[in-house]
Amino acid sequence: MATSANTKTKKSQTSGGSTRRQRGEDRGDSIFNWGEGSTGALAAAAAAGVAVGLAANLGRKLLMQSVSAASGDWVDALTAEHRATLAIFDKLEDTDDTQTSQRSALLMKLKYALSKHALQEENVIYPALRQANITHDADTLNSEHGYVKTYLYELETMPKDSPEWLARVRDFRAMIQEHMRMEEEQVFPRFREQLSEEQNTRLTAMMNKEGLKLA
Repeated sequence: MATSANTKTKKSQTSGGSTRRQRGEDRGDSIFNWGEGSTGALAAAAAAGVAVGLAANLGRKLLMQSVSAASGDWVDALTAEHRATLAIFDKLEDTDDTQTSQRSALLMKLKYALSKHALQEENVIYPALRQANITHDADTLNSEHGYVKTYLYELETMPKDSPEWLARVRDFRAMIQEHMRMEEEQVFPRFREQLSEEQNTRLTAMMNKEGLKLA
């Protein structure tokens, strides 16, 4: 009799756990799925981002992420990062072939800025675009990130005193400015208009959390 009762108890616990798991799967981790506890999920995402920062030098990470966090929502934050990236290009284009150490240092800074920016877009923004059926634009923008990596690789491996180095920097800038223009003028504003205030806030929190990983 005791064995039968224990068996029933285990089945009940298993069934309850399965139901709870199923409910979790149904809700998913989408900015478009707002089940019970969505406010708690938003708070948890923000808290998780802070926890990541605390775990790996909070002061440094929050300082590096402050440009994004202080800029408002995710579109404003990414636009601010675009401007910061172009400022690095300005400094690169002001160098001459004798300033190889300065070019190397600026290239490292550019690589970091673009890597952090790409992480936020590829892990949060582009997947959200696909979820909203803006798949073609998401795939186009994502594929262009591959060319960004190619340019960075070429500039890293080319002699910094080569006359061709600065010409490649200018080609890179032209390519990335067109990429930024597509995001800022077409894709991102159109997508943001589809979001509720709550969805927009959650997407911003998710993106900032992702940015803290490389801040």
